[in-house]
Amino acid sequence: MKILVTGGLGFIGSHTVVELQNKGFEVVIIDDLSNSSEEALDGITAITNVKPHFEKLDLKIKTDVQDFFKRHNDIAGVIHFAASKAVGESVLEPLKYYENNISTLVYLLQELKGLSRKNFIFSSSCTVYGQADELPITENAPVKPAESPYGNTKQIGEEIISDTCKVNEDINAIALRYFNPIGAHPSTEIGELPIGVPQNLVPYITQTGIGMREQLSVFGGDYLTSDGTCVRDYIHVVDLAKAHVVALQRLLENKNDSNYEFFNLGSGKGSTVLEAIQSFERVSGKVLNYKIVDRREGDITAAYAETSKANNVLGWKTQLSLDDAMDSAWKWEQKIRNK
Repeated sequence: MKILVTGGLGFIGSHTVVELQNKGFEVVIIDDLSNSSEEALDGITAITNVKPHFEKLDLKIKTDVQDFFKRHNDIAGVIHFAASKAVGESVLEPLKYYENNISTLVYLLQELKGLSRKNFIFSSSCTVYGQADELPITENAPVKPAESPYGNTKQIGEEIISDTCKVNEDINAIALRYFNPIGAHPSTEIGELPIGVPQNLVPYITQTGIGMREQLSVFGGDYLTSDGTCVRDYIHVVDLAKAHVVALQRLLENKNDSNYEFFNLGSGKGSTVLEAIQSFERVSGKVLNYKIVDRREGDITAAYAETSKANNVLGWKTQLSLDDAMDSAWKWEQKIRNK
């Protein structure tokens, strides 16, 4: 079966392409390379011995999207990662986020309607919950007003998909609400490779550890948590990638309970920023130079997942620990800097 993966050369996308190819799917990748590199294609090929079909394409150009689906009308499922994803940047550039994350979703869904097999997996986020009233966060937690334009695009994206599914009963969709993906493939052939200054914690940690960055800023030391720093649920990217394959198979095998479903994807364990730093220090043997600075706009105090729905209904659970993820991220960092 042919599966389209948008943003398939990005961090989560590339790992998901590997897991899809390991299961025998034929993968077509769309990516505009705005925050990814074509080198990921070589990494995917090295791991799986299969080179996926890749087209450089900007999903914001509607006519190009229409042309793509005319040429690939035999796609059995779409996994949609392509989006801008940094909370801090979204606060500064909201229009960029609304154009890139909303219009592209609409164009894809319009073309999905014309396919004979209408299966759609959406890359969503725990940011849809905002600062939840109760922890851990279940799928029944209310969707709160978003703390950032990025979070708002994920909320709006889910609403668009839900509305589309209501009036198109032959469209089947699953939204996967990620917590905090980190780590790299154990082969060190692919991993997180942000362009410019990293917007996420772990690449900044590893770049500081290797000497690229002078110091890591920890945003806020006065939160109501065990050590004053934010709490997040860190999930190994390989575990996360495997969840997409499980979700896709659920749709392909018609095992879904309704034509729009959503699941939390996390480890179920909250770790503070300082605990994440300590994990890195443990696996790398390095002492990290960090400084606690003012809070960052758009950040919430704490978020970690209640994962029983994903465990029991989807049939998926994490296998890898925070230390496993940090160790793989550090090995990946060392590899790419020593090239």
